[in-house]
Amino acid sequence: MTARRAWVGDLVRDGDGRRAIVTDVRAGGAVWVLRPPTGGGPCWETDDPDSLNVLAPSGGEDNR
Repeated sequence: MTARRAWVGDLVRDGDGRRAIVTDVRAGGAVWVLRPPTGGGPCWETDDPDSLNVLAPSGGEDNR
């Protein structure tokens, strides 16, 4: 079974070990935008979705 790819609303752990919420997927699925799960703070991006480990799916429908 393959790992589920992170999508908008998912709680993830990135390649640097930071917990984050996926807020957007841009550039035709080439860039994932992340933000801290609590407390605000700066957003960051990754172009490597395989580096995102889904900790908790958003619970929304999977429309990918």
